[in-house]
Amino acid sequence: MTAIGFHASHEQIHPRALLEAVIHAERVGFDAAMCSDHFAPWSERQGHSGFAWSWLGSALQATDLSFGVVNAPGQRYHPAIIAQAIGTLGAMYPGRFWAALGSGEAANEHITGEVWPRKDVRNARLRECVDVIRALLAGEEVSHDGLVRVDRARLWSRPEQPPALVGAAVSVETARWCAEWADGLITVNAAPEHLRRMIDAYREAGGRGPVHLQVHLSWAPVQADAEAIAYDQWRSNVFAPPVCWDLDTPEHFDVVSAEVPMSRLAEVVNISADLGRHLGWLEEYIDLGFDQIALHHVGQEQRPFLDAFGEQVLPKLRGQAG
Repeated sequence: MTAIGFHASHEQIHPRALLEAVIHAERVGFDAAMCSDHFAPWSERQGHSGFAWSWLGSALQATDLSFGVVNAPGQRYHPAIIAQAIGTLGAMYPGRFWAALGSGEAANEHITGEVWPRKDVRNARLRECVDVIRALLAGEEVSHDGLVRVDRARLWSRPEQPPALVGAAVSVETARWCAEWADGLITVNAAPEHLRRMIDAYREAGGRGPVHLQVHLSWAPVQADAEAIAYDQWRSNVFAPPVCWDLDTPEHFDVVSAEVPMSRLAEVVNISADLGRHLGWLEEYIDLGFDQIALHHVGQEQRPFLDAFGEQVLPKLRGQAG
C-alpha cells in the first residue's frame, strides 16, 4: 500500500506552526512526513526558512511518523556534518528517518561565498559526498581529497542500521544516474508519462528501494481561493532547470515570477476546490507504482487542508491502494 505523507515546507511556515501542523497531520491519518532544507525561501511572500535539522528532532519526538529530508551536501553543509546529523537521528529514532540527497540550488548555497559550480561539477561533488556519508555511517574513518575534503573523520554515535540515502531527481537522466548509488528515488509531480519514464529509468538501471513522490497542490473550498493561494505562494516555483538552480535570492525569484500566468502555475501545482479531482490525481500517481506520496499544500494555513484530506481523501486513497 502506498504511504501518504505530509510535506512540511520550511520556506512558508514558522517552525513552531509547522511542528503543530505535522502533529495534526498524524492525528488526521497521514502515514509519514518529509520536509525541505532551505536557507532562504523561494519568495519574500513565503517569509520563512527554519533550520530543518533542529526541527526534525522535535518532529520525530512529537510524533510516531517516519520522516525524510531533502538535503544538498557539499557546499553549505560538509558531508561529515550531514553524516553526523543523519547518524544521530537514525540512532535516536531507528527505522524512522531517511535523507534525500541532491546537488542543490544557488539560492541556498551561495551564502558560503564560494563559487556556484556548474551542474556536472555539482553532480560529481554530490557523488563524492554520498561516498563519504556512507563510509562514515558504516563506522569507517574517512580521509578524502577531491571536490570535498575530509581529514580523519569518524562517527562515534551511529545507528545499528544506516538510514536510507535517497536520490533526488527531476529528469530521466538524473533518475538513471541515481540508480548507481541511491537507496531509493524521490521526484516531484509532473505529467504521468514523464513520471513513468523516470521510474522505469531508475529501475532499469538497477535502482533499488522505494520511489517517493512529492505532490504540490492547492485546495480551498472555493476555486478562486485555491487559485489565489497557489498564485501568491508558489508562482516563484514554476521555473525549470537551470533557472531554478541558478538564481541567487528570493528577490530574483520574485522579479522573474511577477507576470507568471495561472496556466503555467497549473502545470506544477494541482489546483482545485474539488476533492474528487485531487483524489483522481493521486490515484494516477499510485497507479504508477510510487511507494510513498508526500502531499504539499502550498498555502501557509495547513489545518483546513489537513482536515479535509484526512476526512475525505485519505480513506478513499487507502481503499484504492489496498
